[in-house]
Amino acid sequence: QLTMSLNSSTLLNEEKAQGAQRNTEGLESLLQTPSSIQDNPLQQLQLASQEVLEKAKKSGRSKCPRCNSSRMFYCYTCFVPVETVPTKEIPTVKLPLKIDIIKHPNEIDGKSTAVHAKLLAPDDVTIYKYPCIPEYEEKRHEIALIFPGPNSVSVKDIAFHLQKYTKKGFCSSDDDCSREPVLKQAKIEPEAEKNPNECISSSRSEGTGLKKIIFIDSTWNQTNKIITDERLQGLLQIELKTRKTCFWRHQKGKPDTYLSTIEAIYYFLVDYHQEILKESYKGQYDNLLFFFSFMYTLIKDAKCCAGKE
Repeated sequence: QLTMSLNSSTLLNEEKAQGAQRNTEGLESLLQTPSSIQDNPLQQLQLASQEVLEKAKKSGRSKCPRCNSSRMFYCYTCFVPVETVPTKEIPTVKLPLKIDIIKHPNEIDGKSTAVHAKLLAPDDVTIYKYPCIPEYEEKRHEIALIFPGPNSVSVKDIAFHLQKYTKKGFCSSDDDCSREPVLKQAKIEPEAEKNPNECISSSRSEGTGLKKIIFIDSTWNQTNKIITDERLQGLLQIELKTRKTCFWRHQKGKPDTYLSTIEAIYYFLVDYHQEILKESYKGQYDNLLFFFSFMYTLIKDAKCCAGKE
């Protein structure tokens, strides 16, 4: 469920109507459908102009400027827009926290919405392919993992629970507390070169103790391999319980509160902005759904044209 595809052949297989003839080579057949946002739950988003995507869909697939692969909109392996989508026309989003995305090794690159986060917030998002992930133990007092579970807490309770981690230091048990604390190396940075907005975001996040959020990019049936990894044990877990997915690849048997990766990132940040930073939300992170909302509309329109709604 934590995935999305720009892999056209897969999309077409899922969305084809009886007797409909579709092009299995690419997304082009879907992309030629008329655009409509009627009944679109994402239509209230404050997004940058998607005209660049409209133009790209008309011209069809294009080359990745790095690997020369044929892609639609962006390259999901190089994390860059294709030649027909100028980087300067893609919005960028500044996040109040750093984000690590751990991608399951069997997850198909073209299905993942995680790449959206990297494309739209390149300075704040890092994608790792499991099992190559960082060691989090020594900083678990400032890190949280987004994952539903019996011990998960809500966003508004983050500060309270992280405070307990701080009091324990880095200890996972009472026996561990006998060891000496980890010495931190001084961090030297040229203060004059810092962006004032970045300093503000940094000071706000330091006030809560939270500095990084981890997301798992995988189908729900594959998450067990990652969530049970010893490097993720002991991290504070957060669950987003009130949001419903708009993802068109919703997995059967799973609740509609199980979100795609980019939805989970977006909704977490909105909640964090309101519950932790205590500020009114004015669309600051809406552009994280720049690609997602565009694809949602394409798929919805394709269904309408095929008579499936």
